[in-house]
Amino acid sequence: MTQPPKTEPDEVMAAIGAAVEQGRAGDRAAARETLTALWDRTGGHGDALHRCSIAHYLADLQDETTDELLWDQRALAAVTGLDDERARRFHDSLQARAFLPSLHLNLADAYRRTGDPASARHHLAAATTDVDLLPDDDYGAMLRSGIDKVRNALATGSTHPLQ
Repeated sequence: MTQPPKTEPDEVMAAIGAAVEQGRAGDRAAARETLTALWDRTGGHGDALHRCSIAHYLADLQDETTDELLWDQRALAAVTGLDDERARRFHDSLQARAFLPSLHLNLADAYRRTGDPASARHHLAAATTDVDLLPDDDYGAMLRSGIDKVRNALATGSTHPLQ
């Protein structure tokens, strides 16, 4: 019998999760407001897992690509302060490096949409570096598919949002 993953209660991560669900349910403005308040509360020097997660999800809730890009940059900057020990206190299967494919993919797509293909290619290459750390599940498949979609969009010169 396998044991369930060990986790440490984390009220900020729970609030982040609730805001993400709120955004996915269609209330993007309220989710953005909640996550912005959490960002303000954790500050620019708070817990790296919190900052990375908040910025990552806030990027997805922006209406303008330039604002999305700013939050994606903040998420990548925050992950540099995240180590496996801290990640595993939240969930024992997490590795800090495993965050990188998603963060770089988001940056690649945002740079592509802002018309900066050189930066987009740089981040797309970085996304593929740690792709082997992605799980062999729906999440991993989604990111691998996203890498292919951004690669194809770059090849055609498209700056349009992807599905």
